[in-house]
Amino acid sequence: MYKQSKVRIGLFGIGLQAYWDQFTGLKQRLTEYIEVVAKSMETFDAEIVNLGLIDTPEKAFDAGLKFKQVDVDLIFLYATTYALSSTVLPVVRKAGVPVIVLNLAPQASIDYKSFNSMESRTAMTGEWLAYCSSCSVPEIANVFRRSNIPFFQVTGLLYDDAHVWTQIQEWIQAAQVARTMQYNRLGVMGNYYGGMLDIYTDLTLQCATFGGHIEILEVDELSALRTSVTDTEIEEKLTEIKTEFDVQDDCLAEELHRAAKTAVALDKLVDKYDLGSFAYYHKGTGNAENENTVTSVILGNSLLTGKHVPVAGEYEIKNVQAMKIMDSFGAGGSFTEYYAMDFNDDVVMMGHDGPCHPKIAEGKIKVKPLKVYHGKVGHGLSVEMSVSHGPVTLLSVLETGKGTLKLLVAEAESVAGPILEIGNTNSRYKFSSGARNFVEAWNQEGPAHHCAIGKGHIASKIKKLGDILNLDVVHIK
Repeated sequence: MYKQSKVRIGLFGIGLQAYWDQFTGLKQRLTEYIEVVAKSMETFDAEIVNLGLIDTPEKAFDAGLKFKQVDVDLIFLYATTYALSSTVLPVVRKAGVPVIVLNLAPQASIDYKSFNSMESRTAMTGEWLAYCSSCSVPEIANVFRRSNIPFFQVTGLLYDDAHVWTQIQEWIQAAQVARTMQYNRLGVMGNYYGGMLDIYTDLTLQCATFGGHIEILEVDELSALRTSVTDTEIEEKLTEIKTEFDVQDDCLAEELHRAAKTAVALDKLVDKYDLGSFAYYHKGTGNAENENTVTSVILGNSLLTGKHVPVAGEYEIKNVQAMKIMDSFGAGGSFTEYYAMDFNDDVVMMGHDGPCHPKIAEGKIKVKPLKVYHGKVGHGLSVEMSVSHGPVTLLSVLETGKGTLKLLVAEAESVAGPILEIGNTNSRYKFSSGARNFVEAWNQEGPAHHCAIGKGHIASKIKKLGDILNLDVVHIK
């Protein structure tokens, strides 16, 4: 249940205690600014830990401890007016999580005429300090730099500023995805597709980077689970398959039965190990039960992918991480690779055999029988779909060769047009830089040949996730 909890966001404002006795009402006014931010953040489905105004070093030490004790995922520091950096560093250093500095003015500008007509210079100074959000930001930035603390900024207006609230929401969403990855349980079953050197990965590096737990599973266990599936469970799954998919007339009843039985077993395996994602591949040759299992997983794995348990074939662990990230952002995340290039229409055709993401399909997904799985053992039912037409984002998790991971992202449009009707996922993608320039730029970064596709343009959110996880993010434009 812990991993299902909302992202927990720390919020505090800063001020200078010496001001409060000098300027009547200033402290209350700045406190109200912080409350405005807190209430708006709560609308982004986050738990907000608001510690109010921190105006002394002593309060800063207490605030840092409080944030650490309640396990905040991200901190927003609202520079409401000038404040000493000694009221900031103890908070952020102790909490040890990424920090976003909010430089938000209450209005677009001061009413200079009204301001300069005020009779009391003390009142004038108090009014100025209520607009003085930007004053302490350079001091804070200097101290963070010298302390080797990464920080990020949002600058704008407290009220009615779409840019500000889009940025804040994206930071909160990115923190939620980082939290999801931190507690995700990734199942890996079988072995790599022999010879695909690009997809091999370091499991320890994956856990060190994203967190989570990797459960090593055996195909034999899935085969054993198939033997316990009841006829009633199969009939229920068949109903789900026929509801979710457009099953073509040439799909044999025995193949549908076989796929439904395996789908039930997959559900049992996912439930047993509380999996949030899954990567698999196994030939099954020499073992009839295992071959029967692994050649009938596509429909069940597609259904799981549509239920926020993304599944990648070919034991593509890096790519199922990308798929989980995309799905956690609400974008879907379907397994894909280059299929061909159409130079006449200037599009890249991309898709993959195996599982698809039903929730991002253009129309209803077709189920088709295949006499062979190209390059793989066996035959059976497969799925054919295109990703919903409109904006899409591509994401790849790749190893740099230097003991680190990085994220590679691009935005495109899924466009209508003819596809290869071969029983696989297949879509046409148009890039602003053109197909030729895109593939060269993408390939130059050295990704594996698979990537994840999701709906919407979310590169800015992925960049924030990279910042939170301390990962380089390359955006191909």
